[in-house]
Amino acid sequence: MRRDKKEKKEGKKIGNLLFNIFKIALLLLFLVIIFLLAPNYEKKDTYDSSKINLIINNNNVTKRLKHDLWINEKNVIYLSKEDAANYFDQYIYIDKDENQIITTYGEKVGVLPIEKNIIKINDVSIDILSGAVQKDGVYYLPITSMSKVYNVDVKYIKEEKILTLDSLDKELIKADVSKNCNVKYKNTSFSKTVDKIKQGEKVICIEKQDNNWTKIRTQRGYIGYIKTNLLHNEVYVRNTIEKKLRQDKINLVWDYYSEYGSAPNRSGTSIDGVNVVSPSFFTLISEGNGTIKTNIGDSGLKYIQWAKQNNYEVWAMFSNNSYKETTSKILNSYKYRTNLINNIVKLAVQYELDGINLDFENMNAKDKDMFSRFVIELKPKLQEAGIVLSVDVTAPDGSENWSLCYDRNVIGNVADYIVFMAYDQYGTGANKAGTTAGYNWVETSLKKFIDREEVESNKIILGIPFYTRLWQEKNGKITSSTVNIKSVNSVLPSGVQKEWNDELKQYYVEYTKNGTTYKMWIEDEESIKNKVSLVKQYGLAGVASWEKDRETENIWGIIKDALN
Repeated sequence: MRRDKKEKKEGKKIGNLLFNIFKIALLLLFLVIIFLLAPNYEKKDTYDSSKINLIINNNNVTKRLKHDLWINEKNVIYLSKEDAANYFDQYIYIDKDENQIITTYGEKVGVLPIEKNIIKINDVSIDILSGAVQKDGVYYLPITSMSKVYNVDVKYIKEEKILTLDSLDKELIKADVSKNCNVKYKNTSFSKTVDKIKQGEKVICIEKQDNNWTKIRTQRGYIGYIKTNLLHNEVYVRNTIEKKLRQDKINLVWDYYSEYGSAPNRSGTSIDGVNVVSPSFFTLISEGNGTIKTNIGDSGLKYIQWAKQNNYEVWAMFSNNSYKETTSKILNSYKYRTNLINNIVKLAVQYELDGINLDFENMNAKDKDMFSRFVIELKPKLQEAGIVLSVDVTAPDGSENWSLCYDRNVIGNVADYIVFMAYDQYGTGANKAGTTAGYNWVETSLKKFIDREEVESNKIILGIPFYTRLWQEKNGKITSSTVNIKSVNSVLPSGVQKEWNDELKQYYVEYTKNGTTYKMWIEDEESIKNKVSLVKQYGLAGVASWEKDRETENIWGIIKDALN
């Protein structure tokens, strides 16, 4: 009897122990389930009912905004200038002299005077309900009035406090839902429900997942997931519009003639391999406020006709003539910049040009950002007219007025092409004799463009020289004279010894005559071929040669072969 009681007592203890173990196991299982499912219920990407939520191209960016959206008494919703810079125009600009905001996007330049109910889009004034404002030290744009500038479809879902902005150049797919369903926060049934949709409702299809779920956006602006098999009648409302760079390598030649000369007569001739010519049609007028001297005339019209007959694009060169102060005055005035930009576009359209080659040199280093603004504001208007913009720049790390006056990163990002004028490594102002364009210097400079300045290599056109210099040294004095490639052999004395420099990838000669030492780093077919090889090596857009009629006839075949 006593043993039975003892056995019962021990059995009860074991039963209690097993029950406790079972409870602990259930608790652990519950914790594991919570641990696995909790991420599906996290709220980091859900909607905040206390503020206006912003959806840009099917991404909820509300929590990433620097300043909350706000709405005024006219139901106009405002986005801060900082957030506009982050999502639309990184170069948005506050023009304090004119008290206005200037923003560019695609083919549009939008100008919004502060506290005025107006917006100018490519110089056309449009009345709007409420204009740009400054509030608590922050500039705000009326984003619900910016659809034509930023090329977006704007929709405010008042009941849900959700503003959606959809780019009109990005893909949009809609579909019908076959039955009532819950929209999940994540692509699993064990996830939070963010919205409910009924049979027949249309949704925006964002992305199909591998596990038979599709990311969608509901009519109320909520983003989540439903089963793919619930979608039918998919319709492509629009496809993504991508701007593609030309696939062939650019082979440009500058066809320079002074502002007092006339366009050369090329009738009956062709240039092997060339696909772009850049005649010097336009120059800035000294002391002008954006007026342009046009040097086309009958000879220029015939030149354009000749180019078109040979299937060459015409990218007319526009030079500031190194007028430093005139350039500075124009760049620092919105009024004068706009006048100059409109004059450029008008001329390009009038003469049916394919492009503009902007050649502004000898500028103040302090005007670097304003030159960038000029390019930023010029590009959309040229793009609207279907005209290519290329901008000439010098090598980095040079003098203030000739090198430090360019923001190569901005120019390379905004313009269609940035042209690296890879010359003069040693020019007329050099204090010692040297090469015009050594291969190692050209390559090092290119690496700076790509690595340090972060310019996309496929937007860089490499400028190459069709000339070199003959240096004279006597009594400690150094002078030089320009020698065209085609004239090198006639300038050098017969029998002079040429020495190959593999680092510079060019021949060097040195000789003495009548007490004067002469030095030349020769530009010829071999040096040009080596420099052009950098196009393929670094994936550049092509080459530009300075300038026509300085070359030997066989140079064109060499460049063509090196590019192809």
